[in-house]
Order: sequence, then structure tokens, then C-alpha cells
Amino acid sequence: MHARHEPAERETDTSARPPLVRELLLVAGLFLVYKFGRQAANGHVDEAFRNAGHVWNAERTLHLPGEAGVQHALLHSDALIHVANTYYATVHFPATIAFLAWLYWRRPLHYTSARRVLAALTSAALALHLLFPLAPPRMLASTHLLDTAQIYGPSVYGADPDTDSMANQFAAMPSLHFGWALMVAIGLIVATRSRWRWLWLLHPLVTLLVVVGTANHYWLDAIVATALLGIALAVFRLPRAKPSVREEPRTAPAREPIRELAASGAAR
Repeated sequence: MHARHEPAERETDTSARPPLVRELLLVAGLFLVYKFGRQAANGHVDEAFRNAGHVWNAERTLHLPGEAGVQHALLHSDALIHVANTYYATVHFPATIAFLAWLYWRRPLHYTSARRVLAALTSAALALHLLFPLAPPRMLASTHLLDTAQIYGPSVYGADPDTDSMANQFAAMPSLHFGWALMVAIGLIVATRSRWRWLWLLHPLVTLLVVVGTANHYWLDAIVATALLGIALAVFRLPRAKPSVREEPRTAPAREPIRELAASGAAR
């Protein structure tokens, strides 16, 4: 008979699950800090545009690929650019919340570490938003990039960044859209054992192309987000997924061939 140890692992995971109400309050608190922190960085318009010029020139010095190439590819189809704008506007928060909810119920041991990593990444990003306000490439005339959300829709930002009280449009560095998407992919790859789990990397890849193609972020925004996430992962290590352990069926031990031959000779 097969003896399974999976129930014991589930009991361990269940005991590691933090109280739901506390986690809901904590996540809600982090979200409010995120929103208010971004809004606190509003008002640094001149500095944000100066920094944008520095970032744009740095990318050219580093010979990074132009953001325009991605945008031109999206602009070949009105439907494609509309999908990209919709992806930017609607996937960011729901995907991250779904990721945390799934970990909480199915992989509690991974949930706490993932939540800590996301909190650390977001806190570092907010600090950088305050220290280094940055206008996105869609606002910088020298990039010759379009604000695709305003032209094709949908847009999550007000038409006038200076009067947009709902979001800080001068917080491009780093890209939390990309940083969170990359964390979701890494977290799911580490927490699961499916041979298809590496396909989760499509989420940050698509997110990267979307944030660059819609001119909401520079390549360097994603590079800095990746570096901050790497530091957070080094501090809060994610546990590895436990493979299901099953005992092999017990069978009668096979007699050694030498003893069998000896016994056969003695019988003769």
C-alpha cells in the first residue's frame, strides 16, 4: 500500500498561516501607505523633468534599446495598443492580490516571505520616488513618444499631471508594475512544482513590453526595480516548494542470485 505524507505537510502549512483579519488589515495598510506615499512626491515638476533628461541620456550612453521600437510595434494595430493600455490599467493590482491570496490559502509557508519581499520592494520604491522624482517618457518631448493611454484609452491618469490628485505621475523610477510582476512570477515558480511553472515569466515579460511600449516607463525603471527586488529576495529568502513524499510499496526482498545457485547445487 502507498503511504502518503501529504496530510502532514498540509497540517504544517495550515499552522503557519497567519490570522486572516490581521493580514487583511496589514495589506490594506500597505496599500494606503503606497498610495499616500506616491502622492506625497507630487509637486516636484521641474526636478522630475530634469531627472527624465538625465535618465534618457544615460540610456543612450549605455546603448540600451530605444523605447520607441516597442511603441512602434504596438502602434501597428489599434486593437493591440488598446490591449496594452488595458493591461497596464487593470492587471497590476488584481494579479498581485490574487497571487497573495493564493499563497495564503495554498502555500502559507511561502505567503509570509512573499509578503515581506513585496513590502520591502514597495517601501524602497517609495523612498526612491521621493528622492528621485521622474517624469515618464510619454511626457518628455525629446523622446518623441506618444501618450498611448490618452490617445487610444483607457487611461488611469489625468490629462494634466500637475492637477492629478489620484496618482503621482512623476514616480516612474522604479517601475513597480514590473517589480511586482516579476515577484509574482518568481513566487509562483518557487512555490510550485509543475513543469509549466516557468511560463509565469510571461507575466513580467508582457508587463515590461507594456510599460515601455505605452511610454509609462524607461528601461532603466525596470532595471532598478529588478535590482531592488534582488536585494529584497536576498534578505527575505523564499522557501522552496516541498515535493509530495510517497513511500514505495513494500515488496518481499529478492534473494541474492549467489545464494540461489548455492541452494540449487546443494539440492542436487
